[in-house]
Amino acid sequence: MKFSCKKEQLVHAVQIVQKAVSSKPQMPILSGIYLNAFDNTLELQATDYELGISCKIDAQIDEPGAIVLSGRYFQEVVRRLPGEMVEIVTSREDHTLKITSNTAQFNLLSLPAAEFPVLYPLDGNTTFKIRDNVFRELIKKTVFACSQDEARPVFTGGLLEVTNSDVMMVATNTHRLAIKKEYLDEFNGEIKIIIPSKILMELARIMVAEVPSDVIVNCTRNQISFTFDNVYIISRLIEGQFPDYKRVIPEAFTTEIILNTDAFSSAVERVSLISRSGDYNVIRLSFNEKSVMITSNNPDIGKAEESVDITLSGKELDIAFNAKYVTDILKNIDSEKIYFSLNTPLSPASIRPCDDDTYNYIITPVRTS
Repeated sequence: MKFSCKKEQLVHAVQIVQKAVSSKPQMPILSGIYLNAFDNTLELQATDYELGISCKIDAQIDEPGAIVLSGRYFQEVVRRLPGEMVEIVTSREDHTLKITSNTAQFNLLSLPAAEFPVLYPLDGNTTFKIRDNVFRELIKKTVFACSQDEARPVFTGGLLEVTNSDVMMVATNTHRLAIKKEYLDEFNGEIKIIIPSKILMELARIMVAEVPSDVIVNCTRNQISFTFDNVYIISRLIEGQFPDYKRVIPEAFTTEIILNTDAFSSAVERVSLISRSGDYNVIRLSFNEKSVMITSNNPDIGKAEESVDITLSGKELDIAFNAKYVTDILKNIDSEKIYFSLNTPLSPASIRPCDDDTYNYIITPVRTS
């Protein structure tokens, strides 16, 4: 195998596929990146069997071929190469690969390409297209609410629910629930699948093109793939029954408050500095006719309080929340003002943007003495 390509493109491709290189591989081959040179194209692949990523770049191919290199060392080497172009040549005699760029040269040991579990396009029975900026928005607005507890797998992923042109993403850890709705240009049918949050977060990081483009989503009963630009990602789905999230959304509220998003967010951030090192990270909100008093109390550190102006309709109320659950949602709202809707000190509340009825966040209060 012999080829040359631009260093910038190679570094970018390696950084993308590196996300799928196993940190604790079941087999040595899974710690590597697979390189396949053919038809003026260099394809890089990595997989840990849960997640697989492929990325293609343009290259001048003098001799086609395939090889596997240590993912960790290959990434470190190409990132630090001094030149703009990289030439890579393999040696059949000693199973090494020579990397040359400007005045630098590296010789790395290779692994047998025949042992690598090469990724192939998923032959799914359900396919649809979604714009990458729309998909990124669905992920960004919800996945932060997923659980980190692997003991309950269904809560560690985002529910993707498609009904004809409506597409919804839902995430919950049982204490909070984030729901975001968008629209597809063309699709007929229904899909209900749980995608691991790790995969969704990687997708959101990779989908950063300035010009919106289509992501082709293909799924089977237990796998899903995403194809966009020069990237292909395949992942397992989480099996199990996602809870009926509609049951936890209150049908009506007795108290509705309008707040300035930035003012409320900044005040909550400041007041929660005191509670953050405590066991529960609790802030208390006392809503009255014209303002909300935000307080926190940590016996080992001290107290903090700050008030923010509000517009209230309904009953005055005192309620307490996990401060992180409040700040997480406020970071993800782009609107100038929010609705904070409440019923009782112990029933779920809703936070949503004033100018966007496609986004809702349900949060469970904390019981305080």
